[in-house]
Amino acid sequence: MIKLYPLKEIKFPVMAECITADVFEGKAVEEIENLKLWEGNKQKLLKGLFKVEENKTENVKDETTITIQGDVSKVKKIGANMKNGEIRIYGNVGMYLGEELKGGRIFVEGNVGGWAGSMMKGGTIEIHGDVGDYLGAPYRGYSEGVHGGKIIVNGNVGNEVGAHMRKGTIKVYGCAKQFVGFRMCDGTIYVQKDAEPRAGACMTGGKIIIGGFLESVLPTFTVESVKEKVKVDEGETAIGPFYLFLGDLAEHGDGKLYVCKERNTHLTYYEKFL
Repeated sequence: MIKLYPLKEIKFPVMAECITADVFEGKAVEEIENLKLWEGNKQKLLKGLFKVEENKTENVKDETTITIQGDVSKVKKIGANMKNGEIRIYGNVGMYLGEELKGGRIFVEGNVGGWAGSMMKGGTIEIHGDVGDYLGAPYRGYSEGVHGGKIIVNGNVGNEVGAHMRKGTIKVYGCAKQFVGFRMCDGTIYVQKDAEPRAGACMTGGKIIIGGFLESVLPTFTVESVKEKVKVDEGETAIGPFYLFLGDLAEHGDGKLYVCKERNTHLTYYEKFL
């Protein structure tokens, strides 16, 4: 196990693609300390920002494990493109966490900046805190989001969670802002609590489950039925009843939007169309 501790308060943005289990694997502490990263417009060595320790007695796994203790909210791209191993962060962390993650696990005990899990293809990200906008979403100009893996958030998330999603699972046990599942094609998004309007806008496939209050359903969705429960993944089922809406019809979509019936009595007028 490799442990990293910030040497001081990090005031400028740091681009740290080198902090991944793949890069650390097989390297001695001295080699890790001499990895290069950018702080603002200056290139620095990892040892200039972090104290690096190795704890062999705790590394009971064959895979590489990285533990980060402290506030790294200015540090971006931790775990980017990682294929295996584990990163555990105890503190807030910056944007692009687990960008294009392909395998392995990232665990965070704190809040995370925007674009966490952007365009990830595999692996697991588990966050015990809040997340900024664009969770799992691609950058502007890209049209393919999450392709696989699982993201679990035990707090709230910002706008456009799961935008352009193609596969995989995103579970949010707090609230979500606008445009949940914007232009999603496949996969599952579960928001256990409230969501702001425009959920499922332009979706063509996939499944969105809203377990709390949703102010309105887009007029380009049609009500299909009422379901008593909805499968989230192999280990979890959301208990309803839920209104099932299909759409987005403006995109000739056949996506499924499930909305909790008990928390959304203002949607009862849809029942006359069943």
